[in-house]
Amino acid sequence: MPLAIVQTGHPVLRADARELSRDEIKSQEIQELIELMRETMRAAPGVGLAAPQIGESIKLAVIEDEAGEKTRMSKEELEKRERKPVAFHVIINPKLEPVGDDKVDFFEGCLSVNGFAANTARHKAVRVTALNEHADEVTIDATGWYARILQHEIDHLNGILYIDRMYSTTFTTVENKARYWD
Repeated sequence: MPLAIVQTGHPVLRADARELSRDEIKSQEIQELIELMRETMRAAPGVGLAAPQIGESIKLAVIEDEAGEKTRMSKEELEKRERKPVAFHVIINPKLEPVGDDKVDFFEGCLSVNGFAANTARHKAVRVTALNEHADEVTIDATGWYARILQHEIDHLNGILYIDRMYSTTFTTVENKARYWD
């Protein structure tokens, strides 16, 4: 059963979430939460889900991007966004470091700002150090759309929403984005 996704205005989305200890990560409670978050992300559907989005103020996010038919994007659109499949994985207590100064503008939306989108600049490449669901250290070097997803989800863990970074004149409903911007 998918969890409820909280919407903008809920205080948990603006809080700096707390880090998890290695023992907490290995606990049955967190392992079950990860599975529920995976189910919720897939049901939404989304490509990432941070714990604050389901009301839990902890630094944990799940990510998965099939980048296929479900996107309803052409091969050209996927290539323009540098969007490739990303297998399911978990990031806990992540630290993000931009790689280079290049930024890319694309529309993005959010499961916690449901029904809206806006053009948002993100770093083209990032390096993320984090713990995985086994409390093992991982380093992720990402570019393109995957880098965007990581930045978006890590922002959630720090109380930041994409609407804080968007070009405000591009903020639109999803329907109007499809009608006027695509």
